[in-house]
Amino acid sequence: MTASKEYPGNLFVVAAPSGAGKSSLVKALLELDSHGHPSISHTTRAPRGQEKHGREYFFASESEFDAMVASDAFVEWALVHGNRYGTSKKSIEERIAQGNDVILEIDFQGALQIKQAFANAVLVFVLPPSWDELRSRLERRGEDSSEVIQMRLSNAKAEMAQVHKFDFVIINELFERALFDLKAIAHAQRLKYAAQRRARSETFELLNIP
Repeated sequence: MTASKEYPGNLFVVAAPSGAGKSSLVKALLELDSHGHPSISHTTRAPRGQEKHGREYFFASESEFDAMVASDAFVEWALVHGNRYGTSKKSIEERIAQGNDVILEIDFQGALQIKQAFANAVLVFVLPPSWDELRSRLERRGEDSSEVIQMRLSNAKAEMAQVHKFDFVIINELFERALFDLKAIAHAQRLKYAAQRRARSETFELLNIP
């Protein structure tokens, strides 16, 4: 596969530091947007709360993950907070080749690797409004110890330093506004010339546009 290969579907890649709200935003967008489909990653971490295998993630053992890495099954994979996460190359290609839009929620390392494989991927970075708010959100989740929260905040500093490499930036201060921004990005991509040419080819023909 070449980096310049065209697909009829869009690939939206949403990244953010832990606690910025990307999971909630992507979930809300998928509930509202019938054209968007989630990309389900593989991970070696244990399920959280009500998570189910094949819904939020494909949960894999270390040896299973190793085998997929060895067979070049991932378009990207990364070590994040001590666990590995990977995105299946085949699953993304199949969906966007069929004209579906895929929305991928991922860390910044993975997002930049995705862009190398899929040149037309749309990269979106979600920022918190402040450090205090980010810490507060991590604490309110009630999932992590103070040491893990400190690690996540330390990682966030390095992650946010990469924001200039993304196409769009959303500041998640008010959830409803951030969701509107994410919807606007998705909708705008579908109004681009190439997308409209594919989706409304009959209109172009009726208007005699070559």
